[in-house]
Amino acid sequence: FQADSGVEASEAIVEMNEITPLKGLVLDLRNNPGGVLQAAVAVSDLFLNEGTIVYTEGRLDPANASYEATGRTLMPELPIVVLINEGSASASEIVAGALQDHRRALVIGTPTFGKGSVQTILALENKYALKLTTALYYTPSGRSIQATGIQPTIQVSEGEALIESDTRIREADLPKHLENASKQSGNSDKIVDRLTEDNQLLHAYNLLRGSQLLVR
Repeated sequence: FQADSGVEASEAIVEMNEITPLKGLVLDLRNNPGGVLQAAVAVSDLFLNEGTIVYTEGRLDPANASYEATGRTLMPELPIVVLINEGSASASEIVAGALQDHRRALVIGTPTFGKGSVQTILALENKYALKLTTALYYTPSGRSIQATGIQPTIQVSEGEALIESDTRIREADLPKHLENASKQSGNSDKIVDRLTEDNQLLHAYNLLRGSQLLVR
């Protein structure tokens, strides 16, 4: 999550939607170590109509802040699945927690890292500096991220997917697949391979592929 992540995510969604109208979205935050707070707020804002995204609380008033959705969402209705694991930290946890608390997305995977503290860098003499923890992050419902992380709504382990033959994803299951004319291969085959190898992504795909996405 860098300063321009919100803009880049917005542009990517618009571009994908122009190619083929989106029916849902998988937001993969696995092994994303986080980054800039404002970027996490901007990305979350793309999917929320209203409400708090994250707030901070510290011992001193300057450390207390709340960040709200602006209502300029790009996906007000479409279902979203967020993938997380123990490598998801900081800004990733802010996004996952915000979408989960607002019941805007179904969060699946394994519990996140639990980096929910705010650091302030204070300049010292002789080119030294002190990094001081000044506040903690809280999700909209008041959950502290620190040392507990975000718990997935549905816990799904990582690793190769074990798919029974009657439920295996096939080329014909993919939207806009090519009809059988000359046994062509391409990007769709790569998608099938990826789903077969990625257990968490397979669960996300199956959830979006269903007739309804239930966020509880």
